[in-house]
Amino acid sequence: MDIRGKVALVTGGTDGIGLCIARLLKEKGASVIVCGRRANLLESATAEGLEAIEADLSSLAGVKALVDAMKGRTLDILVNNAGAGVDFDLGEQIDLDAVDRTIFLNLDAPIRLTALLVPRLRERPQAAIVNVTSGLAIAPRAGGPVYCATKAGLRSFTKAIRYQLRGSNITVIEALPPVVDTAMTAARSGSKMKPEQCAAQIVTAIERDSEEANVGMVKLLKLVHSMSPRLAEAIMIRF
Repeated sequence: MDIRGKVALVTGGTDGIGLCIARLLKEKGASVIVCGRRANLLESATAEGLEAIEADLSSLAGVKALVDAMKGRTLDILVNNAGAGVDFDLGEQIDLDAVDRTIFLNLDAPIRLTALLVPRLRERPQAAIVNVTSGLAIAPRAGGPVYCATKAGLRSFTKAIRYQLRGSNITVIEALPPVVDTAMTAARSGSKMKPEQCAAQIVTAIERDSEEANVGMVKLLKLVHSMSPRLAEAIMIRF
């Protein structure tokens, strides 16, 4: 896909990987709309020349607000990037309301946005849906069962709609990042990929009409998993 002149919507596009994707798409000539829920970050995105829409996608009301804001708008690229982690330790008290919000944000919201915005994408000569999952969609870690479950669910959803949309004008891309240095991973130690590097590989996948963007160390994880799923799971469960 030639990104020049395209209109892109990036959810969770006011910080982290999403903001880096939005910046790069804009740099390559796209008109970019981002959504988020924090006023200061929305203002910063606007100052960079991005169009910003306030929407909290952890609720049905937030999804409706975003879809309503997109009514009558051209759309070529939908990047379902918004996501979050949540604590879930069976040895401690669990905030199930927070769990529900996370499941909605990570899985329900991209499913709903895809369903509601695909008619807009079908109207364009060439379009793309990019679902940002995770290397943890391939093999889970014990420390993040809900996050891993939602990303695995989004991975399955992505594969299924890709088959449904085969032969159409819409390319369906799954982006699988490794651990990236963002606010969500601030408490984690160890090696982290820079969000700019992650975004660059995702945008390259859009340009190449690739079905998957296996980012950074996820390439190695995919290789190990192809040879021995049990080994990949044994490695990642303790990650």
